[in-house]
Amino acid sequence: MPLLQLAYASRPVEYDGGVLTAILIEARRCNMRDQITGALICREDLFLQLLEGPAEAVEATYARICADKRHEHVRTLMRREIADTARMFSHWAMKYDPADSPVWTREEVAVGVPEAAGMEGVVSVFGRLAI
Repeated sequence: MPLLQLAYASRPVEYDGGVLTAILIEARRCNMRDQITGALICREDLFLQLLEGPAEAVEATYARICADKRHEHVRTLMRREIADTARMFSHWAMKYDPADSPVWTREEVAVGVPEAAGMEGVVSVFGRLAI
């Protein structure tokens, strides 16, 4: 059965360690329940997240994220069907990376590089994190 893989970027609102911890705890709990895997790269100016799992569950999760007041300027970067064997983070309910992985600079984010990266660019960022 094909699954949905979706990546988005957003800007954190009132970003701090407590907010991030709450997001990760909630995401891991809900994702385990909904059979969603993925990864979250974050820093003060960027949430970059990849979700993968049953399409209905991923869409519902993304809708909650879009409505979440801890995010602003949420935008879809990639959406595609994948096979279950193509999950990039199959062992992670939500892998966390404090933007230690190679990711766009603050200047690149500010001028829209994530949106211009296309599917290959987004997959590349998460592919490096998955290794």
